[in-house]
Amino acid sequence: MAGARDPVQEFHLKLAALYRAAGEPTHDLLNRRTKVSDSTLNDWLTGKAVPSNRTSLDTLVGVLKGLAGAGCPRDPVGGWETLRAAAAKSRRPGQRPGGGGRRPARQMLGPVPAVADCYQDRPETAQLEAAAAGGTAVLGQLLVGMGGVGKTQLAARYARTAYDERRVEVLVWVTAASRQAITAAYAGAAAQILGTDPADPQAAALFRDWLRLPPGERGGGPAPGARWLIVLDDVPDPGAMRGLWPPDVAHGRSVVTTRNRDAAFHTSGRRRIDIGLYTPDQASAYLTAKLAQHGRTDDPDQIAGLAGDMGHLPLALSQAIPFLINRKLDCAAYRRRLADRAKTLTHVLPPEGGLPDEQRRTVAAAWEMSIELADHQPPQGLARPLLHLIALLDPNGIPAPVLNNAPVLAHLATHRSTGAHAPAPENGAAVDPDDADDALANLAQFSLLSHTSDTPHQAVRIHQLIQRAVREPLPGDYRDRCTRTAADALIAAWPAIERDTSLAQALRANTTALTHTGEDALYRPGAHFVLLRAGASLGESGQAVAARDHYQHLAATSRQHLGPDHPDTLAIRSNLASRLGEAGDAAGAATAFA
Repeated sequence: MAGARDPVQEFHLKLAALYRAAGEPTHDLLNRRTKVSDSTLNDWLTGKAVPSNRTSLDTLVGVLKGLAGAGCPRDPVGGWETLRAAAAKSRRPGQRPGGGGRRPARQMLGPVPAVADCYQDRPETAQLEAAAAGGTAVLGQLLVGMGGVGKTQLAARYARTAYDERRVEVLVWVTAASRQAITAAYAGAAAQILGTDPADPQAAALFRDWLRLPPGERGGGPAPGARWLIVLDDVPDPGAMRGLWPPDVAHGRSVVTTRNRDAAFHTSGRRRIDIGLYTPDQASAYLTAKLAQHGRTDDPDQIAGLAGDMGHLPLALSQAIPFLINRKLDCAAYRRRLADRAKTLTHVLPPEGGLPDEQRRTVAAAWEMSIELADHQPPQGLARPLLHLIALLDPNGIPAPVLNNAPVLAHLATHRSTGAHAPAPENGAAVDPDDADDALANLAQFSLLSHTSDTPHQAVRIHQLIQRAVREPLPGDYRDRCTRTAADALIAAWPAIERDTSLAQALRANTTALTHTGEDALYRPGAHFVLLRAGASLGESGQAVAARDHYQHLAATSRQHLGPDHPDTLAIRSNLASRLGEAGDAAGAATAFA
């Protein structure tokens, strides 16, 4: 630290280091073991006061050393008492440590993002504000959601408002991509506030000690304490925060954004706020406002349609606008490009150099990190190949049994990831249903999909743009194999006798989605049985007209892919003839049979 520390400062820093080494025990635990009141312990540990006699100090230090064990900091014989006496002597009776110091200058530290153009107020903003108000304020808040839903923007708006309205004197924004990044940001804040050397190994710890100081209290450094807000943006996992959580003190607030739903984040001192998509009205209002900035108006129905095509995802909507404007497209023309299966997301969204609002990642790149993290969780290497199958099925709901049956397990064993970020056993190692369930849980943990048992036949839901970002880069041959594997999985989950109409409906919806994403592969080498099973299911459910239409489509596509005389084409034509009769077209059925 720059300059010599005063005795009070030395005493507090040393006691704080011992308290950390002891695992930061609760005041209740210390009160039971030391018989010292909670308020007095708080004063000692925050630097408001020093023990008045050696006996009190020896009791506290003894308890903390016992809890710290081998991690206890070394100190010379008599060092604690010497330091205590010097600290007690260094100030006048009744004076708090550094009580005469001025409050620190207001400071905004770190790369706080600007609030995006056409920012949309959302209910989550009100939840953030409500949690920070009143005597029962929540000290730590978690904004949790998938990449692209606007967690960073919500946090930035809240942080800038709190700072501008002078609710806090110190705002620290941490881009928390790793533990090292968090430690470096804390060290940088210590350098700005306390004058420490940012290379000092203790700089991050000194900053956390300073955060404990009440506003106006000198100690822990040349600057007094202050009301503060720390935002930790995009924390990858709870381990990155071990020993680095901002302290729970009345004058401090923290906001953490993360896509990781790990329960370890959620302690009694932190409130979780789930961040979802825009509502349809919010998405349409955003697009309308952004177009108006460029002097453009458009058909409200087309604007609403584009919002729906983008799945009401804030990041995708913001990136669609510059592409649309630069190419002088209206919403209808842009939607046609978006729907064109020959065009990938890279053909309809701007490259990294053209992203709006200082964004650093394209839509696809925003999810790649989540996929890497999910794939790295045990059982390693299974989340990514499972996601390849999910990307081909119905985004509105996939029955859980479709994702852990024999065809899926064989796929996971064969295509297990082995990248540097997901070390895994050799491909072909056995995979059991529990492994598949855990891989699915890993994908849900990192907000790539939702998985709930409340609706078992629509247990897995996923955003349509995540599906597209996942499947579009897949090599053609591998994607075809995934398509047929997904079809095999649907058949494996399809009961011979359909007693559950909701399950049958979900399986048919997934077959339709699979046909949309990979119809060609379903006719190589022949027509996959799932195509016929879906038609039979429609007939069995009494939907004669829908079954007829289904087989008419199959007959046309089978002739196209396999030829008119292929056995599968003939089998489909036979089924079509039957369905024509059931739909009331007796003449058509007779002609078809003939």
